[in-house]
Amino acid sequence: MEPVLVTGAAGGRQGSTGRHVTRLLLERGRPVRAFVRADDARAAELRSWGAEVVVGDLREITSVIPALQGVRRAFFTYPVTEGMLDATAVFAAAARREGLEQVVEVSQLAADPYAGTPHMRRHWVSEQVFDRAEVGAVHLRAAVFFENLAVVADAGGGRELRLPLGSPETVLPLVAAADVARVAAGLLTAPAGEADPICRLTGEIMTIGQAAKTFGGGLTYVDQDPEEWRREAMALYDDTVAVEHLSHLWELFRVIGSGHDLYQVTEAIERIGGRPPLTLHDYTSTPSSP
Repeated sequence: MEPVLVTGAAGGRQGSTGRHVTRLLLERGRPVRAFVRADDARAAELRSWGAEVVVGDLREITSVIPALQGVRRAFFTYPVTEGMLDATAVFAAAARREGLEQVVEVSQLAADPYAGTPHMRRHWVSEQVFDRAEVGAVHLRAAVFFENLAVVADAGGGRELRLPLGSPETVLPLVAAADVARVAAGLLTAPAGEADPICRLTGEIMTIGQAAKTFGGGLTYVDQDPEEWRREAMALYDDTVAVEHLSHLWELFRVIGSGHDLYQVTEAIERIGGRPPLTLHDYTSTPSSP
């Protein structure tokens, strides 16, 4: 059986979908070729799970072509940092060259050429590149990961959830990274060509005030000045692209306020992922899986 190539397999603070997908595929008896940036302790753990590990740079064609040889299906994700479109172009070209039949890739809920954040617009461009490569692309348009809020809650010392979202009644569409991974694993182990090319994934709709209470421990939401948030976010994320994206994202939610027609729990999580979506309460009550 040919391996499934999984990018982002080492995981990180932005959801670790690649790591979740690797684990899920291995549990289902599918061989995995895990693509990582560094051969570190996380890579060693992937090997202990039974994954084949390849080390390289997704922006470098000489890394990606060998990684895709002998592969028919792949999972593509890229962190919110510079280089996503470079990595997309390289991966799509290599996937077409190697004759892949399916690439499942992580996008964003409102990806569109006129979306409200630059990174959402870049995700739409990324989708177009994969589509034109004719590699059976499925775009997982995911809502805000629970993990995004958890990072901010941790930065607030577990006491304050400081975000520039205005009223505590501002509504957010949310999803567990683990649910995005379960859908990806479901698609990668199902017959190719049967999935819709766009798959929206939202697991829960709630206000930011409700989210703070759900984290528990007396955590309270604090509306933060946008400029103050940007300054603190640079210290937290140390990445201009991540801060750019999140600053625009929080502003967008603040302006939308009470909701949008995209804000609805999607049936694809249960239909493809095999169980109802995790709630934020589930996420905060369960020890993190690898």
